[in-house]
Amino acid sequence: MGSVSFGVILAVLASFILLINCVLVIVLVRLIWKNHCHGLCFVLNLAVSDSLVGCAITGLVAEELSGPEHQTPQQYCVLQMACITCPSAASIFTVILVTFDRYLAIRRPFHYFKIMRSPVVGMCIGGPWVLACLIGFLPVMVHSFQQKSYQGRCTFFGVFQPTYTLIVFCVSFFPAFFIFLYFHCHLLKIASLHLQHIRELEHAGLPATCPASQPSNDTKALRTVAILVGCFALLWSPFFVVSMVQIACQRCYLHHLLEHYLWVLGVCNSLANPLIYGYWQKEVRLEIYQMCLCLRSKIFPLFQFDNHPGTGPTQSRGPLYINSLAQLKK
Repeated sequence: MGSVSFGVILAVLASFILLINCVLVIVLVRLIWKNHCHGLCFVLNLAVSDSLVGCAITGLVAEELSGPEHQTPQQYCVLQMACITCPSAASIFTVILVTFDRYLAIRRPFHYFKIMRSPVVGMCIGGPWVLACLIGFLPVMVHSFQQKSYQGRCTFFGVFQPTYTLIVFCVSFFPAFFIFLYFHCHLLKIASLHLQHIRELEHAGLPATCPASQPSNDTKALRTVAILVGCFALLWSPFFVVSMVQIACQRCYLHHLLEHYLWVLGVCNSLANPLIYGYWQKEVRLEIYQMCLCLRSKIFPLFQFDNHPGTGPTQSRGPLYINSLAQLKK
């Protein structure tokens, strides 16, 4: 069906998506278990949906490596593409949840913990998954969205009608993009008011409770969400824009560009999400560091002892652990 090089690219991409997101899932489960922070459940849901994206695209690797003579049955291809579309849509909806969670925490800090209780978090996570499953498996239930002239080449545009792409665009990408803009305009307004208040306190000679040189945790979280939104728009926008061009211009043959380049660029968003959270979230970064130290002490116990002359083998290097962890927190 496809080329070996594209199959290798998909295999490498799927492996990195699965590996990094699985590590993030373990870290977030440990943090939620320790801190009982409901806001991290949305990030955990994002990592789970991105992991499922990696699992889903592994099925395309065998299709690409099987050669051009391989023919995929239509119903199998429809299910395969639905299993890719569903977690991708869930990932998009979950980024909206993360944005809304940060907006509520900053806008209503005193009511946040009263609102974000376990039942509310469960409904906020379950609702987008129901919608994502409905969008992803809609062609399975409605056969009119399937291509009548299927040629055995299992691709998104090869098995689905252009009207289905239009529905996905109008239900997932288009609303998500404008919800991002709405929330972030309000968050930037709040941040500017806080900064103005701090400057007024400094001019009046009063100590500012939140110095401008040391951004608060909410500011750092807002920056993380802004980078997530920017990556989402940068990676998924080319695919949806060119898809709309392909729907409007049936004689423009853009399927190869969409299926071998722009779609892979959009899938890279599932790889960018855990990397952003692993770098910008201090809690996640510290937990990963502690896990690495714990694994090192179990797998390489000799690294915990000082082998310099004059030092006994029973003297551990505990102070080095404390110092390095304190430096990382700073």
